[in-house]
Amino acid sequence: MIVCHVGRLFKLAAITMSLLIAGCASTLTRIDTWEGELPGSTEPAVLKAPGNIQVTRVNGKAMQNFLMDDLALDYGLLPGNNVVVFTYKTIWAKTGVVNNGESKVHVVETEPKVMRFQAEPGVVYSFDFDKPSNRKEAEALRDNFSASLIGANGDVVARAEAWSGQLTARTPVSGAGEGAPDAAPVNTLEKLQALWGQATDEEKKTFLRWAFE
Repeated sequence: MIVCHVGRLFKLAAITMSLLIAGCASTLTRIDTWEGELPGSTEPAVLKAPGNIQVTRVNGKAMQNFLMDDLALDYGLLPGNNVVVFTYKTIWAKTGVVNNGESKVHVVETEPKVMRFQAEPGVVYSFDFDKPSNRKEAEALRDNFSASLIGANGDVVARAEAWSGQLTARTPVSGAGEGAPDAAPVNTLEKLQALWGQATDEEKKTFLRWAFE
């Protein structure tokens, strides 16, 4: 009986994590990169990041990791100077026999890159870069990665540069001091609780019925 109960709890945790995170793209429409409430007259810009672009910091603020490497996300940016740190990652299935305990995929990831640009209110920005068709091309791209940031009229507003690791204070909002310390890291339980809070009552009931059936 105890073993069965524990197994159900593990099943519930796995279901909650996988389904809620998978549904995150539909419920989490935009990740805002500032703290506090925006003044009513402020219209943020939006940075669209495809699944293979992993945004790690914006203006010195660490971005939350949603435990999925291929999740396309939008980031809300305050107008003005913005510094976006990111990596480019692709995943390729291994061919042939895979030994026990060995990963079934090749992960090809660049060193951290940075984009520095002036964001305009209401403008949507997107990444532009070459897309490899195989692992060999991905590895060549990793070593010579180049990307541009495209603005409203298709103009290039910034190009990727190597990141030195030096932090930049996040853009403050009304009532927030410049250079405020980053938020404390969010552990897995807190992530699950936050994602669970985004689910509707019907979704929660469905998950619980499935977990304990």
